[in-house]
Order: sequence, then structure tokens, then C-alpha cells
Amino acid sequence: MGVSVVEFLDHPDGLVANGIELRRDLAAAIRRHRPEVIIGSNYRDRWGESGPWNHVDHRELGRALPDAVRDAANRWLFADAGEPWSGVGWIAYASSPAATHAMDVTDHLAAGVASLRCHRVYIESLSDPDFDPDSFLSGSCGQVGEMLGVEFAVAFELIPA
Repeated sequence: MGVSVVEFLDHPDGLVANGIELRRDLAAAIRRHRPEVIIGSNYRDRWGESGPWNHVDHRELGRALPDAVRDAANRWLFADAGEPWSGVGWIAYASSPAATHAMDVTDHLAAGVASLRCHRVYIESLSDPDFDPDSFLSGSCGQVGEMLGVEFAVAFELIPA
């Protein structure tokens, strides 16, 4: 996918909690990497208006991000976590039911499918033994793409930082 750095913050899967520890870790990562835009996953309670309940990690992390962005810019918070960074302009939450923007990903869908296929342990643990990353991503991105007038797109809820 072209990512050169992957960083794990060591918060256990299923136990991520929005609090000081998560905010500190996120603020430190923001200070290290100095992004202008942060991409997160849907943090709302549900997937769609009446869709299934969203995973707790998505909800907790997504709700912590705006505070962590503000924390990263504040030199008086987490002084041991690097030099302050106030350059984040937006948080873009992918697949939010309150999406306001979309991006054409037609030229990048194959890389996304390949990336998802690398999550073998996750895929094998799903209750659907027939889960197919290609069908899953092309289906959801195809619906958004149709609305945008392209083959494949991802919808985002943009929040100013």
C-alpha cells in the first residue's frame, strides 16, 4: 500500500479505552509523525442509521482522536512525548454514516484488498467462513463510487482539528 512505517501502540484488541493513556500515546505518535490529516475509522455507535453496533475499539479510538490532536499541540500536556505539533487540519473518519466527502480509490482498491488479505487471523476468526476481502471492499467502495460517479470510492466524515 506504500506505507513505510507501521506503529502499534500496544492497546489490547477489544480493550481500547478513551482516556489519558490512549490520548498520551496518540499525541506522542502525532508529534512523531507530524501529519496534516489523520484518517480514522467510523467512531459512531452504528454502521449506518440502523446497521450493526460498531466495535468498541473504533468508537473509543475515534472519540479520543480530536482530544489527542489538541493534546499534541499543547506544550503543557505530555511534555515528555516530543515537541508539540499543531499542524493537523482535519480528521477524516472513513465509512461514517455521517459522511460529508468521498475520495476516488479506483486505482488503489487492489492494494486495499491485498492489505486486508494480510489480516489472515482476523479473517479466519470471522463468523462468516465465506468472507472475501475483494467482494467486501469492492461492494462497499462500489456503492460510494456510484454516488461519486467513479468505479470505487471511500466516504469520509471530515472533522476540523
